[in-house]
Amino acid sequence: MPIAVDIDVMLARRKMSVGELADRVGITPANLAVLKNGRAKAVRFATLAALCEVLQCQPGDLLRWEAAEDTAAV
Repeated sequence: MPIAVDIDVMLARRKMSVGELADRVGITPANLAVLKNGRAKAVRFATLAALCEVLQCQPGDLLRWEAAEDTAAV
């Protein structure tokens, strides 16, 4: 997927566990794991805003675009 999720980076910088983040944001640890591992198809702006508030960061600190690798044979 061309969107990479860097929640792990921010968790490490803030010395916070996944469980603590989930509690403070108000989502289940399972849903946070889906987002954190890049398996989510969407994220609500309210959830993104809550993550940014708790982690004291900007949305760009959590999400970034990566160019897809060219899989065509040359």
